Amino acid sequence: VQLLESGGGLVQAGGSTRLSCVTSGFSFDQYDMDWYRQAPGKEREGVSCSSTSDVSTYYADSVKGRFTISRDNAKNTVYLQMNTLKPEDTAVYYCAAAWGCPNNGVGYDYWGQGTQVTVSS
Repeated sequence: VQLLESGGGLVQAGGSTRLSCVTSGFSFDQYDMDWYRQAPGKEREGVSCSSTSDVSTYYADSVKGRFTISRDNAKNTVYLQMNTLKPEDTAVYYCAAAWGCPNNGVGYDYWGQGTQVTVSS
């Protein structure tokens, strides 16, 4: 099983970036796919998720209206478009495969190594 995130980096406040997570080794289209983030000294935060077949999505209040999740089941890939970035969005972003969207603490079956997003003010 592999989940490989990319697209992170240094972004100015107000800017945009798109994260990608390419997966393999499990039945991608049968899982709800999540993005969560971990900032130093802060608890893990579920940012967004997409249910199987992209029927429904969830966004944390902190990113609602700025982030958009999407998935391509043919490519086993999930994306997170991040717009109007703020310094408080700085974190390591992880994609994960889960049962349930939103996750509500159920946990994840699989997750990646993460990609760092740093937003400068």
